[in-house]
Parts: sequence; C-alpha cells; structure tokens
Amino acid sequence: MADQKDFEQDAMQFAPQLYSAALRMTRNPADAEDLVQETLLKAYRAYDTFTAGTNLKAWLYRILTNTYINKYRKQMRRPTEVDLGDVEDLYLYRKVGGTAEMAKSAEDQVLEQFVDADVKAALDSLPENFRLPVLLADVEGFSYKEIADIMGVPIGTVMSRLHRGRKALQRALWRFARERGLAGEEDDED
Repeated sequence: MADQKDFEQDAMQFAPQLYSAALRMTRNPADAEDLVQETLLKAYRAYDTFTAGTNLKAWLYRILTNTYINKYRKQMRRPTEVDLGDVEDLYLYRKVGGTAEMAKSAEDQVLEQFVDADVKAALDSLPENFRLPVLLADVEGFSYKEIADIMGVPIGTVMSRLHRGRKALQRALWRFARERGLAGEEDDED
C-alpha cells in the first residue's frame, strides 16, 4: 500500500510522459492537459490501493488509457456540436468561391511536405484499438505484458492488435511513399 502523502514525489515525475502519451491519444493540447489532470486526480484518489514496489508508470498509463477510452466512448455517443458562427463563415467562404488551399496556413502548407506529417497521419488513420497498442509499444516502449496491464486485455490480444496495427501502418506508409514517388507500383509492400 502506498501513502498518498508520497504521491507527488512518486508520480509527478511521470507527468511529462503522460502528457506526451495523452497528446498522441487526443491529438489536441488542451484535451491532453485535461486528460493528464483527470488521470493524476484519479491516481491520487486511488493511490492508497497502489502496491508499492510495482510498476507505477504502467499503473498511471493504465489509468490514462482507461480514462481516454471512457471519454472517447462517451463522445462517440453524443451528437457533434458545431458553433453556428463557424457554419455561417464556412457557408460564406464557399459562396465567395474560396478554395481549400487558401484556407490553409503557411505553416500547414510547409508541414505537409515533411515525412513526419505523413507518418503521423498514417498513425492517426489506424483504428483506435490498433493505434493505442502501437503507440504504447513503439512510441512509449512498453512491453507486451505492460500494455496488456494498461489496456486490461490478454497479452495475446496485445500481440495480435500490435501486429495488425503495424501491418496497417506499413500499408499506409507505402501508400504515402507511392504518392510521393518514393516507391514504384512494382515495389512489394511486404
């Protein structure tokens, strides 16, 4: 059993890593901050149930992942809300004859040319149940067992999802490579 008075010293060292993972999950800095804050609050409240000497980082990631999944599922059940002003602006913009290229910022246009954006887009295109294991294994460096603990699924499921997620990522990256002329149609994807 861990003591809540030690929480700040023990757990707060992982806050930057939790934020990085949350940012990759949510794809939005404000949502990532909220997710980390909610994770740390839940972890603080349940810290007395944490077994000292076990993997604190994996325990925190499990709370982060479960919190994200619960919020994601809750959002999927709600209808999409749109600000009326945004809709009116978009309607006017299309009526005036604006193009999508004009709407992009200079930063977005430059970033589109870099490979990192393609990799991020390929990773973001993965279905959620494949994206999380790939992020936790290949970006965060967790083992299969740790990922299984974090996600609350058997190791075999983690291995399967990780394999399928990596294959889907590989196919998406090959598609980007062909579109950029870096790989020919005759090149093999496997």
